Amino acid sequence: MKKYNKIAIIGGTGKAGKYLVKHLVNKGFNIKVLVRNPDKMELSSHLIEKVPGDVTNYETVYSLIRGCGAVISTLGQSKGENPIYSLATRNIIKAMNSLNISRYIVITGLTIDAPFDKKSFKTKLLSRIMKLSFPSIIADKQKEYSIISESNLDWTIVRLPLIEQSESKGMIKSSLKDCPGKKVSSTDLACFLTDQLSDETFLRKSPFIAN
Repeated sequence: MKKYNKIAIIGGTGKAGKYLVKHLVNKGFNIKVLVRNPDKMELSSHLIEKVPGDVTNYETVYSLIRGCGAVISTLGQSKGENPIYSLATRNIIKAMNSLNISRYIVITGLTIDAPFDKKSFKTKLLSRIMKLSFPSIIADKQKEYSIISESNLDWTIVRLPLIEQSESKGMIKSSLKDCPGKKVSSTDLACFLTDQLSDETFLRKSPFIAN
């Protein structure tokens, strides 16, 4: 099991990220969190270092990742905003390569296609709806997938259904072919992402997970 001295978190104040930050702190991890607005970080701990700035700025991303052993991104985006996923990813990969950091874990939606997928009719229908509702964001997230999968990093791209913000814990199902459920608890997601720091099952793979 590889030990990481510090974890860099992107998207740490979002609906998935805030649960991840809380879980990592409870597990005793030192973390650096990129925050556009430091006041939005509700949790306070000596284990948390806030790095003010934006993921679209390379110097900020480099400052965040420096001194860390792994990067986890739960970056989210609202409808109507210009897509930033591919730009953010290029900045992250450039900084990680420069700093000789290889472990990168990122979340994305079930809409994203990967080789060897065998999506069910239901998953294909949900994907179609999402692509019609958020065409530019989904296109940029698919581009993000391509950039990451073609990199030399030790990446894991976790594909998700609806995230349900909840403190409850249940059973996680995973699949490399199709989404195994309609939703995932934010607490279970936080646990799964943290487990990937020491589990190589999905190294350079893009599993779907759900409760």
